[in-house]
Amino acid sequence: MYSKATIAGHPVHPMLIAYPVAGYTGTLVGFAVYAANGQQFWLNFAIALNIAGVGGALLAALPGSADLAFGIPRTSAAKTVGLAHAGLNVAALALFAITLAVYASHWDGPARSATLGLALSAAGVAITIGGGFLGWMLVQNYHMGVSLTPTQERDELAVQNARLIRLHHDRAA
Repeated sequence: MYSKATIAGHPVHPMLIAYPVAGYTGTLVGFAVYAANGQQFWLNFAIALNIAGVGGALLAALPGSADLAFGIPRTSAAKTVGLAHAGLNVAALALFAITLAVYASHWDGPARSATLGLALSAAGVAITIGGGFLGWMLVQNYHMGVSLTPTQERDELAVQNARLIRLHHDRAA
């Protein structure tokens, strides 16, 4: 499975995901410090990094969507993982977009409680971690965007048709 959005043969989506991850994490840190000390600087810090995170996520979603739609075979287990990865990241984006909508107008004050921003950004970071886990699964287990050796290319069809890896074990009653 190959990335459909590349620069000089390198997949673009993995190049861009660091920006929303850093922006989202910085947003959470900003709200945490703002909650602790109430200084407007930290609210502004959270708002600025929230803008960067949301913008970065929208930018990273473009090549990610192309890879999901055109790079992963429709009937492969990787498609299921890719859809879950996308769904989690869209959910995180929605939480950070809501946070931005609530707080952006408070750049110059008046001070606003950090509780909602802290809760939404903490949930958003947690969901982003889950999405990142699935994204790495696409690379590690299903070789999305990985340049393969000739031997690996020969075996790739078997990898693409592998069963979905279960994240939990069913227990007999």
